[in-house]
Amino acid sequence: MSHYPSQPPPPSTDGKPNVMIVGAGLAGMFLGILLDHIGVPYEIFERSSEVRPLGAVMSLNANILPVFEQLGIYEELLKMSYPSKGFNIYKSDLTNIASLTIDNEEELFGYNFCVFARPRLHDLFLSRIPPGRIHRGKKVMSLSQSKEGVMIRCSDGTTYHGDILVGADGAYSGVRQDLFKQMQKTKELPASDTETLCKGYMCLVGTADKLDPNKYEVLNDKVSKVYQVIGTGTQYSWSAVNVPDNKICWNVIVQLATMRQAEDEKFRNSEWGPDSNDAMIREARDFLLPIGGTIGDLIDATPKEAISRVLLEDKVFDTWYHGRTVLIGDACHKLLPSGGQGAVNALQDAVILANCIYDLPSLEQHDITTAFRDYKNHRYAHVKDEYEASKTNAKVFYGQTFRERLMRNVALNYLPKSLQLRTMTKSLAYRPQASFLPPAPKRGTRPVLPQK
Repeated sequence: MSHYPSQPPPPSTDGKPNVMIVGAGLAGMFLGILLDHIGVPYEIFERSSEVRPLGAVMSLNANILPVFEQLGIYEELLKMSYPSKGFNIYKSDLTNIASLTIDNEEELFGYNFCVFARPRLHDLFLSRIPPGRIHRGKKVMSLSQSKEGVMIRCSDGTTYHGDILVGADGAYSGVRQDLFKQMQKTKELPASDTETLCKGYMCLVGTADKLDPNKYEVLNDKVSKVYQVIGTGTQYSWSAVNVPDNKICWNVIVQLATMRQAEDEKFRNSEWGPDSNDAMIREARDFLLPIGGTIGDLIDATPKEAISRVLLEDKVFDTWYHGRTVLIGDACHKLLPSGGQGAVNALQDAVILANCIYDLPSLEQHDITTAFRDYKNHRYAHVKDEYEASKTNAKVFYGQTFRERLMRNVALNYLPKSLQLRTMTKSLAYRPQASFLPPAPKRGTRPVLPQK
């Protein structure tokens, strides 16, 4: 570890750590909301200077909704979302391949899947962060830590000190990169963590705003349905999902043909952003949609600055913490979004890390290391399971190779519905809650893993 600078961290409050969170995304803000409930002082440092409403459809399920109940924001989530009622899959000519549904979902699992446009959840979390806690325009360039504390240095020359540093700054986490660089020098970094993220798909996403229900009848429904098209004779697949407020979230996904192409794209798409979208938009414009019209129609109804293009990558790092620094969300595990669990896993990280911080007996290095170890031990196996599931789901819903098409045919046409139910039951049984808040009631008839 680097030598800690002469300036010490600010004095703790009643023995509670001063926590610095890098990244004002969903995971970082959710952790801040949880820390508020245990009186732990925190600051959030965000590299962008302004809020950007990026992202498209998002879904939350029984894996995390009990915590929303604990925090008193579940009812607000219901107001801004629709329950999910089906996943419909088509060929390019709009021939239906399959329709996937689970009957009596709320009765079985206690909750419906809540579907909404991602910026709505960002706004909800932001409304729960006290003014002044988020510092924008703070790109973290380096970190230094010792047994006494941790410091970050930002691109504007400012420095900040604390007891714990949380890297919640995404798949290209600056915190992780600097931490790993330091660990490499001391030969403490596992060889597997030097490997790049696995690349296979490129995604263009957006949310078409305030559409006409007379043109898109699906907007009259008060439930959300996924309309997924898997291209024939092309590397593309695309989808549309209706969400509240007469909006439709859409995406276009292309399977990258070669590793070289993926590497070239990496440097042009290292983060979500509206740049360099035109070529992919031209390719996708005439793709037909089962809800009527084309992808181009939805693109035209989406503010240009809200259209994002990003690599879909996947990797689970072995290193989740070192010294007084710990990683959550995409900073330590990046899952393909096909399973719908990427954001859920990031929020679960925040819950378990908050529990471990709550249980800290002291601010000594050995106690912080123990807390971080407990956090990883609680999460790692579950994340690995979801990681494997996300790769399989991506092959079924986006894959264009002969083997993937064969896999899709078997998965959609020959696997019994009882197997789908068993798989979902196993996945939704894991529902960690905030240990410092009154527990949410057990809902649904299916089993739930006991809280640790």
